Amino acid sequence: MTTQGKAIAVRHERIDEAAAGQRIDNYLLRIAKGVPKSHVYRILRSGEVRVNGGRVQQTYRLVEGDEVRIPPMRISESARSVPPPAGKALPVVYEDDALLVIDKPSGKAVHGGSGISHGVIEQLRVQRPELKMLELAHRLDRETSGLLIVAKKRSALTALHDMMREGAMEKRYLTLVPGRWINPVQHVKAPLYKFLTPEGERRVRVSPDGKPSHSIVRLVRRWKRFSLLEVELKTGRTHQIRVHLAHLGFQLCGDDKYGDFALNKALEGEGLKRMFLHAAKLSFIHPLTGEQLVLEASLPPELQQFIDRLDALEPEKNG
Repeated sequence: MTTQGKAIAVRHERIDEAAAGQRIDNYLLRIAKGVPKSHVYRILRSGEVRVNGGRVQQTYRLVEGDEVRIPPMRISESARSVPPPAGKALPVVYEDDALLVIDKPSGKAVHGGSGISHGVIEQLRVQRPELKMLELAHRLDRETSGLLIVAKKRSALTALHDMMREGAMEKRYLTLVPGRWINPVQHVKAPLYKFLTPEGERRVRVSPDGKPSHSIVRLVRRWKRFSLLEVELKTGRTHQIRVHLAHLGFQLCGDDKYGDFALNKALEGEGLKRMFLHAAKLSFIHPLTGEQLVLEASLPPELQQFIDRLDALEPEKNG
């Protein structure tokens, strides 16, 4: 037996700073959870959605102060009955009126999709219902831990995206690789090309047809079998650190896409049960105040414990 769901009455919304700059279709999809996309676009095409009393195209960008009339929309009961779980509170590294920076745990996707019902952003919206806007400023892979910026204002989000596009934000990661990394500092400039495997999985490889990509790799410490590296991203391509280092013969420990699978299995027995990649440092100018921000996140316990084990079992190699 199917349920007809529940209809929302006509709503009138005044656009504030948080929603300003958003396309009307994206705004409606966000505030009307559980309403099919096809229905949202139908009411836009039919003119049932009005902005300041008039019809608008789906590409219209909202302006602060706009009055939006939203017609009744029917939400399925199934969509209404399964809200994202609140879960354990995510650790906050920095917060003000414009930004929220968290220390994302490994194993948690930043957003729902691809078989994942709820990610970091959905969890934050449940935990912080008083905040009118929460939008990811960038992404981290599911298995990568560390610093993740969430914008609380549209103006901050736009400024952060401009910063990243212009290379004005410094991002540094820590990773462990097998073998002896030699150079104290090494620039890696290898173009990266995205493709899909026959199974439909997203992958990246070094290719002349790819996008320009630049990583700066610094040696932090070295043991008998492993090297701890700091990688600074000058571009922000998908899987950039993982592919650049694998291309040089230094696959990330625990990497299930580009790594050494036999080594990963052995490392599990030694206590490393995840990919060793951690977003450790962010440095940028605050998008609204102009203040210089330098934010850091220590290695999570499971990675620090593996480092401690190396210290105990293997002498550090300086030569």
